[in-house]
Amino acid sequence: MISYLLNKITYSLLTLFGVVTVIFLLFNVLPGDPAQMMLGQNEDSEQLALVKKKYGFDKPISTQYFYYLNDLSPISIHSNSPDDYTHLKDGKYMAFRLFSFGNKTAVLKFPYFRESFTKQGKLVSQVLKETLPNTFVLATASIIIAIILGIFLGIISAQYKDTWVDKLIQILSTLGMSVPSFFSAILFAWFFGFILHKYTNLEMTGSLYELDDFGEAMHIKWKNLILPAIVLGIRPLAVVIQLMRNSLLEVFNQDYIRTARAKGLSEFQIIRKHAVKNALNPVVTAISGWFASMLAGAVFVEYIFGWNGLGKEIVNALNTLDLPVIMGAVIIIATLFVIINIFVDLIYVWLDPKVKLE
Repeated sequence: MISYLLNKITYSLLTLFGVVTVIFLLFNVLPGDPAQMMLGQNEDSEQLALVKKKYGFDKPISTQYFYYLNDLSPISIHSNSPDDYTHLKDGKYMAFRLFSFGNKTAVLKFPYFRESFTKQGKLVSQVLKETLPNTFVLATASIIIAIILGIFLGIISAQYKDTWVDKLIQILSTLGMSVPSFFSAILFAWFFGFILHKYTNLEMTGSLYELDDFGEAMHIKWKNLILPAIVLGIRPLAVVIQLMRNSLLEVFNQDYIRTARAKGLSEFQIIRKHAVKNALNPVVTAISGWFASMLAGAVFVEYIFGWNGLGKEIVNALNTLDLPVIMGAVIIIATLFVIINIFVDLIYVWLDPKVKLE
């Protein structure tokens, strides 16, 4: 187990290194000067030179790349010279000094995603800290809806194979997979938030935290979660239904299921004690992939419903070319993909002891 985890972590770190490299090179070949983006309409040659020096934009791309890796690395090397970009300035890093050698100091720190171009020097880590939890709540609620309803409807569909119940569930799941999420979001917001507002008491737009009527304090509005969570959960729900149905039908043909029936166990006992657990492997794979992709794919849903999450922030950053925010968001999403992938492999062993960690 330990050997497997070490190998998996090593491959994961190499994957993240590749993601960081691609992201850095991709955004640094785009047209435009980052220093000019930061200054906006207030730029002059002197200010432009100061900003380029402060953020290392006056260096060659290769040097900027190593600066970026140094910023992201938990263990990094910093110059003791105040004029150097890598100088350990107060307020820039939350760091613990490890040791010094020559004019350099090695530190242990949180990854530094730099500052937003458009938010007046606000740290990207702070932007992510404010938006990622909202997206996590939305993705978690959506995947819970997909898991509970998907497994239940998948079992019903398999149990009543080729009946009108099965065909109706299949039609609905196919429709759920084929309808784009932005269209579903607009439709649900209009129908349940506008047409049926006096019955549902749901709003067309709204986030998890909103100001009270007096504009004095932020309060949680759980009802704002309902519509975006349902919309975001429609497509994974459809996938879970199909996978659960097909996997369960295969399990029903296994010898141990026939033996359980021969012993006189009820269909409910067979499904609960034997069939469901052995049919969950493909479902777990789908759920893990969908959960990770929801953190990145909630863009349209968050934007349409006004949900202040990472997806909406990415759209705003793309509109304003706020490159550090976009790069930081992509790296965080890639990291979550890696972590969830490791976690899912461990779940496989729990679901099926025959699975070996190689």
